[in-house]
Amino acid sequence: MNVCTIGTGYVGLTTGACLAFMGHQVTCIDSDEKKVAMLKAGQSPIYEPNLPELLEEAAANLRFSTDYAEGIPDADVIFIAVGTPPTPSGSPDLRYLCSAAQGIGQHYDGVYTVVVNKSTVPIGSGNWVGSLVRESYEQHHGRKAENRFSVASNPEFLREGTALHDTLYPDRVVIGSDDQRSLETLYSLYRPVLDQTFAAPTYLPRPEDVGAVPLISTDLASAELIKYAANAFLALKISYINEIGMLAEKVGADIAQVAKGIGLDARIGTRFLQAGLGWGGSCFGKDTAALVATAQEYGISTPIVEAAREINKRQRERVVEKLLGELKILKGRTIGLLGLAFKPNTDDLREAPAIDIAKKLLERGCKVKVHDPVAMERFQHEYPDLSVVCCKEASEVLDDADALVLVTEWQHYRELPWEDLVSRMRSPIILDGRHVLDRARLTRFGYKYFGIAG
Repeated sequence: MNVCTIGTGYVGLTTGACLAFMGHQVTCIDSDEKKVAMLKAGQSPIYEPNLPELLEEAAANLRFSTDYAEGIPDADVIFIAVGTPPTPSGSPDLRYLCSAAQGIGQHYDGVYTVVVNKSTVPIGSGNWVGSLVRESYEQHHGRKAENRFSVASNPEFLREGTALHDTLYPDRVVIGSDDQRSLETLYSLYRPVLDQTFAAPTYLPRPEDVGAVPLISTDLASAELIKYAANAFLALKISYINEIGMLAEKVGADIAQVAKGIGLDARIGTRFLQAGLGWGGSCFGKDTAALVATAQEYGISTPIVEAAREINKRQRERVVEKLLGELKILKGRTIGLLGLAFKPNTDDLREAPAIDIAKKLLERGCKVKVHDPVAMERFQHEYPDLSVVCCKEASEVLDDADALVLVTEWQHYRELPWEDLVSRMRSPIILDGRHVLDRARLTRFGYKYFGIAG
């Protein structure tokens, strides 16, 4: 099929590259000229494992442009994958979604097309996008849109760092529409994924346990709510284990063993039960806020989701409390932070715990040193006014530090020569914010180790 994706962030670029890899003709459109220039030059504007290789392999079926006119006409399917950042009220900012819908109406040629909301959007946005496309089409073409297009919702469930795997080998595919023809079109588009009939990339082989992928075909509103409900539930699991972690610390229990003990219950599962600094990134914070805001519009309170958000916020504050407990005075101390990205295998800093922690420590009068194996350049670009010391090597963060906080669980940090670095710290205190370092080993080397939950 001819496919167009509007937006080349994690969702739009990953979707476009994977569909092009499977043989569809894909045009990716973005208003950012710098990003488009990078993509035309064969460079990825985001860090995602194996994405450069996939872009190269799918290059014959991919093109990039800033001009809607190059991708909208002749498209069988148009994915809207633009940003929907949160506003101060928690509701998503829909200006980019509005602009994309109006651009589609202006440029599409009137031949039947499925317009797909791939961005995470509030419930009811499918109807709104449909009206925007229709109004724009009729304004620019001088005739009724009639049944020349339909709108569908196809929420993404990608994890940054494993986005290609999650696209090619998903747990399920959800498509929602009130028009049967659009459901059939999307089924045809995704059939190679659903049946797993495509030849897997050599650098991302098909897992042995992957069979036919379930398809959830539903109405628009249900598909939109599925996305919010799924992310909110995952956020709840993380906040729940962090709340239990606070109790574990008080009673002397091992939160890692507690998490394992409850996670092996098949009704609960082990995923998203790792105690630590909480969640960040572009999804959980934004989506839980939007879910709360949407519920409020209908006069419904969501105390469980609101509590999860509050617990997540508190985890970052606990870092300062823990350091105060060990050092007594923070003013004038040097604190090192290992990791800036909100999770490993990405350079995404949105809602990253490290940013909040750095700001809180600076407010306390600390000197803050930071390192990240991938996200340093993006950090310096996005936070030029944050007065921290950026270190080229992880080992430099330990020099004369009064305490060290592991914020992002990069494998690189687990493999540091810790026994050789202990003497470089002023006081060898390590706060493991992700519970991934070997407590016994570090203690043997002379570090004072403590976790965010004990």
